[in-house]
Amino acid sequence: MITRSEYCAVAIADCFADDGEIMGSPMGLLPTLGARLAKATSNPLLMLTDGEARILQGTPPLGVTKDVVEGWMPFRLVLEAVVPYGKRHVMMGATQIDRHGNQNISAIGPWDKPARQLLGVRGAPGNTVNNKTSYWVPKHSNRVVVEQVDIVSGVGRQRAEAAGPGASTFHNVHRLVTDLGVFDFGGPQHTLRLISTHPGVSVADVQAASGCEVYVEGDVPNTREPSTEELLLIREVLDPRKLREREVPSA
Repeated sequence: MITRSEYCAVAIADCFADDGEIMGSPMGLLPTLGARLAKATSNPLLMLTDGEARILQGTPPLGVTKDVVEGWMPFRLVLEAVVPYGKRHVMMGATQIDRHGNQNISAIGPWDKPARQLLGVRGAPGNTVNNKTSYWVPKHSNRVVVEQVDIVSGVGRQRAEAAGPGASTFHNVHRLVTDLGVFDFGGPQHTLRLISTHPGVSVADVQAASGCEVYVEGDVPNTREPSTEELLLIREVLDPRKLREREVPSA
């Protein structure tokens, strides 16, 4: 049986499939698995790191870096030579993401007196205005997918356009993948649109779990099944310890 986490992995891999020779920056376990799956199948030109400073050779299993390092790229170099020039696709998490594609990883509650302090905006503004950006949410709920984020970290299209060409010219929020389905921002005025549901999930399930309107256009297909090759890679090569089940457990 194909598990929900495996559907999520191939959905994430598809986010990177058409990128060609750029730097992939997946943040988190499932994004890392999906990006490595893409490099092993649909996009062998994708350059991957270990998330710190090592450029990886090939597609090692999750958690493995020994004997697979082919280069060194400290974070200073990423900021100076990659982020400002756009040759990168980053997949970040989101504590909140709203229907206009704004992301929050900074704090929950009002700016002057937040109820919860989180990571801070980190590199999210620069990522979203310079690099292709996607998001991963392992537990889709109406507390995460919201009408309006409390604090904007990653910038959605509407805000980027309002800020002018400096923010909008290279802005590209590409996909949102959650444990329920796959979304883009192709709805009216660049709003959240459902493009596939994972098997066992209905459109009504997605709408009920969302704290904002999700645009639905026609019949929504299921997320595609992993191929036999992809399942073999996920289960026996990239994640034999089933770490993916920690983020998206099997029902």
